[in-house]
Amino acid sequence: MPETRYIDALLQDLSLDLLRFVVQQPIETIFIGGGTPSLFSPEAIDRLLCGIKQQVRLADNAEITLEANPGTFESGKFAEFRAIGINRISIGVQSFNDTQLRKLGRVHSSAEAIQAVEIAQRVGFSNFNLDLMFGLPEISEYSSLSDIRTAIDLNPSHISFYQLTLEPNTYFHKFPPQLPGEESIFAGQMQCQTLLKNAGYWQYEISAYSKTGAQCRHNRNYWQFGDYLGIGAGAHGKISVELPFGVYRSVKPKSPELYMQTLGEGMPVLCETDNLPLEFAMNHFRLKEGFTEASYRAGTGLNLDSLQPGLEQSIAQGLVDFTEDHYRCTEHGWNFLDTILEKFLH
Repeated sequence: MPETRYIDALLQDLSLDLLRFVVQQPIETIFIGGGTPSLFSPEAIDRLLCGIKQQVRLADNAEITLEANPGTFESGKFAEFRAIGINRISIGVQSFNDTQLRKLGRVHSSAEAIQAVEIAQRVGFSNFNLDLMFGLPEISEYSSLSDIRTAIDLNPSHISFYQLTLEPNTYFHKFPPQLPGEESIFAGQMQCQTLLKNAGYWQYEISAYSKTGAQCRHNRNYWQFGDYLGIGAGAHGKISVELPFGVYRSVKPKSPELYMQTLGEGMPVLCETDNLPLEFAMNHFRLKEGFTEASYRAGTGLNLDSLQPGLEQSIAQGLVDFTEDHYRCTEHGWNFLDTILEKFLH
């Protein structure tokens, strides 16, 4: 069956990557995402996790996340997911407004999204994320406030709250909807952030808010410029073989059929990172805490001089602050991250 074939491919993909890259430390996080992995049976996910454990060491407290579409939730199924080791769920709600969900092409309703959260809680998931968007088509900032209020009432441990972007090769990019003005979007975003803060959700990354102790460890690894293996159709990975000139990105074919057909035939496509200062800054400046000179050297193998003059210019313009040995975006700078990153292009 296709499910069995794809799990076989994932495990073969992992074994091939492990031949290319030496993994010495235990795996701290697993994120099962892309598409709608919650459509897989618990038996298939269990075989995947067991197969991973046979090939790599998994940390005792590993964070194992499964992305889930609200329309796929069944009590029995998600109870089994939890029983086999999934300890975090990320639910792609996007909005609790049915009109907006239809415009976004989502197949679930607001009622199904709320029911999905209730099922997750009922079967024992205390650590779960809700994905929400703002700046949606032809909608005022107050609808985003309504979404955030509903999300807070559902008591997730984590909320991802990000602006709608018109990505290339999508329906919205080809037929752009009427979006709110930038001032309206920004005003709504600020109001929603105040609500989240008052409800105990700390913004630790540009689009991520969590209760104490509930930050997404997997995503933090991305933003801290950590290494990760990417297996599966369309998966990306980043591995540091030797700093500073051996940082590689891996990319797998997007089409599941092509991915399975060509597995092992020259995969993954490897590209060496050619602007480490920019990539490091692009990731770390997303985090509230920023970075230190020591973490920059550890992540890139470069001296801090390689971040100049961009760092000095950003500080002079009030976009970046340097306090307690940390370089971090100011509140103003966080809203103009693209302007900061342009200073590191060369």
